[in-house]
Amino acid sequence: MYYLGNFYHKKKNVSFFGQYFPKENIVYPIESIFYPNKTGAAVSFNELKPILCIQPSKIVCIGKNYKDHVKEFDAKVPTEPIIFLKSPTSIIGPEEKIILPKDSNQVDYEGEIAIVIKKECYNVKEKNSLDYILGFTCANDVTSRDLQKKDGQWSRAKGFKTFCPIGPWILPFEVYPKYNSLKIKTFVNGKLKQDGKASSMIFNIPFIISFISKVFPLFPGDIILTGTPSGVGQLKRNNKVVIEIDRIGILTNRVM
Repeated sequence: MYYLGNFYHKKKNVSFFGQYFPKENIVYPIESIFYPNKTGAAVSFNELKPILCIQPSKIVCIGKNYKDHVKEFDAKVPTEPIIFLKSPTSIIGPEEKIILPKDSNQVDYEGEIAIVIKKECYNVKEKNSLDYILGFTCANDVTSRDLQKKDGQWSRAKGFKTFCPIGPWILPFEVYPKYNSLKIKTFVNGKLKQDGKASSMIFNIPFIISFISKVFPLFPGDIILTGTPSGVGQLKRNNKVVIEIDRIGILTNRVM
């Protein structure tokens, strides 16, 4: 098992892309997350800090993709994926701060399984869509719930700066192809708030990729947020929110 990520060397004050082997507790410098050719000697993970490893051209999201989440909002189960975009400027990495905007009185967490695209993907068939996955990571689709209701559409509510924490690294698809076995939990101040699994999605991951690719092309590094399970709730100042996905890891952010 290994992960792809971006790591900051505390003592040397430099960052580099790396291939992280947790059992050995080492990270090999690599060319990039798309070209994992080793470029240097192994470094102890203890000397490093995971940082944001992806700069997508777009973040594509799927709304209402778990039946239990649809029910908690007393909404109708969609007959096809509901897609929307989050601004790429909303993305932040592990341990970075989520900033509550002054224009909103209710900002919610939404823990999600995120897909990272490996290569250009346009108009692909569902049976071929898994070939376009680089891997999976943890995400938080932070949402201004009151603005979402006020606007009637979701761009402003989900687009604020810091509203898309991602990380801490990427689990490559070739390492763990059992995407339907991924399980996600969200904790706020140590209390379990969400508990879901990929197998409970209304629209599964291959279908989502194919569906989106028939609307617009996806490029290397683009991110797809696959929807959130039930249990969403409000974030408040100084909260610690943790998204944990089995086999991937833990994404931690605090609120300010």
